[in-house]
Amino acid sequence: MSSSIDFALVAVNRARDLVDYNIYVNIHKQHEYVKQKILEDNSLTKKEKTEAIRIENNSYDRDKINHNSGTKRICESCNQECLATFYCECCIRNHLRVKFSNWTSGNADIDNLIQKCQMETLLPNTIIEWIPYDRIKNIKFLTKGGYSEIYTAVWIDGSYDKWDSKKQQLKRFGRVNVILKTLGNVESENQRWFEERPSIVRCYGLTQNTSNGNYMLVIRKMDMDLRKYLQQNHNQLTWKERIQITYDIIIALYNIHRENAIHRDLHSKNILYIHYYQKFYISDLGFCGPADKPSKSIYGNLPYIAPEVIAGKQATKASDIYSFAMLMWEISSGQPPFINYEHDYDLVMNIINGIRPRIVSGTPLEYKNLMKQCWDADPLKRPDAYTLYKKMREINLYYQKKSNEPTQLEINKNFEINKTSSFKTNYASSRLSTSKVHQFGFFPEPKNATEEEQEGMNEQFLFESYLLIIPN
Repeated sequence: MSSSIDFALVAVNRARDLVDYNIYVNIHKQHEYVKQKILEDNSLTKKEKTEAIRIENNSYDRDKINHNSGTKRICESCNQECLATFYCECCIRNHLRVKFSNWTSGNADIDNLIQKCQMETLLPNTIIEWIPYDRIKNIKFLTKGGYSEIYTAVWIDGSYDKWDSKKQQLKRFGRVNVILKTLGNVESENQRWFEERPSIVRCYGLTQNTSNGNYMLVIRKMDMDLRKYLQQNHNQLTWKERIQITYDIIIALYNIHRENAIHRDLHSKNILYIHYYQKFYISDLGFCGPADKPSKSIYGNLPYIAPEVIAGKQATKASDIYSFAMLMWEISSGQPPFINYEHDYDLVMNIINGIRPRIVSGTPLEYKNLMKQCWDADPLKRPDAYTLYKKMREINLYYQKKSNEPTQLEINKNFEINKTSSFKTNYASSRLSTSKVHQFGFFPEPKNATEEEQEGMNEQFLFESYLLIIPN
């Protein structure tokens, strides 16, 4: 992709981050504000501004269709009412419907699911497809994540990208790098696999490994996950950048929750970064956990699982908020929560009894207070995603206006973490697993720890960390 598109995408994201939703209360006012900010952006060339406006216009068309809001027009080609200005959603859906007979997955339920998604298409470049396996090349095993095998590959055709109104045809993007993720339970076909929200990692569709019959999601290849990003960049990050990361994540979580969905497995390996957009996205929505999970077990990454879920209650939006608090702490510290603990009964009891990671010195007060609210033992006392989104937006706006902010190394050597980080990361690497099934026994009602209990655990943490770095 050209550098002009790169700059344009960054400019659009930057403008969207500045929208005050209390003032610009609908998608139409928000669109006009974003366009104005792009036009006022002196860092962009005329070509980059034109590209940024094109990107924003496409997003606006998507939002109008999604919210069924705006002035409808009669399409000259299909004579149907449509909301999009720069294409016709009805023409695209009609085009896809005609092609239903040209493909099949071999599974009627999967076919019906993909067809349903196609009939709800919002944008030419968000169409879900059945992708023939022979169109995917250079397949290489990458890792095993939870209960899925992950592969890198190249989709030689690439996804649909644009609608040609004159030719009444969809145009493809061309060769694109992708991730293949095996699905263990296609019997419970799930439209959430294919979420089209901007803050969710893009899924292109499904394919099937012809050698073993396994169905696989075809997903956009991202640059790295949050854990790796923090490992590489922690000491160079300013609080301005950390808060932007946190803001990206809460926007994504808010978009999930407002659709009345629950993620259930938020952790730093499921938060993915793409440098092209300079944004973080949530992944693994809608296909978390194995098909044969025991009924009284829990699937997840232990340090991020809410105490009430450990104690046997159902996952809720509030339990996602607890996981978000652990991500907030990880963003502040650069390391996963409870890094020096075995994932065992002792850690479970500490979480149940209200022990939380030691808050890092230098954490902004507003950020710290929000984090503590989010990890409260009582799920009813945790803020909801919308409240968090509004609060983080205010904090983010404040920090985005600051300039020449020092990095972590410049403002805080962070003795407790940095002195032991290298060793502890190696020491704990075997525990930094992705999600798995946990079978917990009976536990008491979760509670918040007293200040004395929390301080006692912090002192134990420091003592154990000190012992770990004493040479033999």
